[in-house]
Amino acid sequence: MIREFLVWLQDQWGKGAGDTAQSWSQQLLGSLNLWGLVEGTHLLSLMLFAGTILFVDLRLIGATFQRTPVSVLSRRILPMTVFGFGFMVITGAALFFAKPLFYYHNIWFRAKLIFLALALVNIVIFHLRAHRNQQVWDLLPKPPTETRILAAISLASWLLVIILGRFMAYSWFDCGKPIPHWVNLVQECKTSEHGAVDASAMAAIGGTGS
Repeated sequence: MIREFLVWLQDQWGKGAGDTAQSWSQQLLGSLNLWGLVEGTHLLSLMLFAGTILFVDLRLIGATFQRTPVSVLSRRILPMTVFGFGFMVITGAALFFAKPLFYYHNIWFRAKLIFLALALVNIVIFHLRAHRNQQVWDLLPKPPTETRILAAISLASWLLVIILGRFMAYSWFDCGKPIPHWVNLVQECKTSEHGAVDASAMAAIGGTGS
């Protein structure tokens, strides 16, 4: 059901009459200037978000700015973090809209979503547990262990989100190429337009042929 919706989103939504008509998704992908602007804005907003949240997480871990109250650092930096995150989500959604089927069948994108969900859940847990008692440990050089663990999870999660997002640019595991069986399963390559090619099966055929 999800893939059928994405096929419609990529190939049909907004498509006019005529053989040369394109959907809105195809128009965005084919627009060099607009696509470049969206992609560039996404990278800049990612840098702003990641850079500011790095300062906050390192302070919560107790690694930097130990003499600065957490509340002071948060008050000055978090507005920029929220601003960066907002633009990152908007531009990220636009990038997905331009190539929904590519991302749907991409193992790096699927892994990225998992760690993105983990990072967001971690934020909720932090506000429900650690943030309630912030006035107690606000001035401490090192916050309590639970707070430091949550900050470390946040730091690791966002780092993995960035790394996995970068890996999406590489075609190592594209559907239609000889790739491990489990990757074909995870990416649902069998339902993609390129199909699933099992690397082990290809190796076995090659060995038999020789």
